[in-house]
Amino acid sequence: MSPQERWLDEAAGPVVRPYAVTRGRTRPTGEAFDLIAVVVATGSGTAGLAGLDGLGPEHLTLLRWCRQPTFVADLSADLDLPLGVIRILLADLRDRGLVLVQSPPSRHQQPDADILKEVLNGLRAL
Repeated sequence: MSPQERWLDEAAGPVVRPYAVTRGRTRPTGEAFDLIAVVVATGSGTAGLAGLDGLGPEHLTLLRWCRQPTFVADLSADLDLPLGVIRILLADLRDRGLVLVQSPPSRHQQPDADILKEVLNGLRAL
């Protein structure tokens, strides 16, 4: 097999290794992304269209997918990219102000089970 054949998949086209997509980075900058965090494009950025300079095609694809609120895990599955790669690319977009990330509520922010039972009982009484 020639070197050129190793980088081509007939069904998928050219094959790019994940570390090439992330430019060798293995960790995202800033706060970590939860699998069920919701990501949405802001439609703006730190410098408008100039904020898109230096972004790769994967970044731009993520921005298109994030026009509607989307879970981090869904982005990984839908774009067929490893979760680690998605997290790094999302961090790049977050750092430029191009996406907002809504983390899921922590256990401390969730309502108490007793309160939920009372609400359910109240609804049943209606």
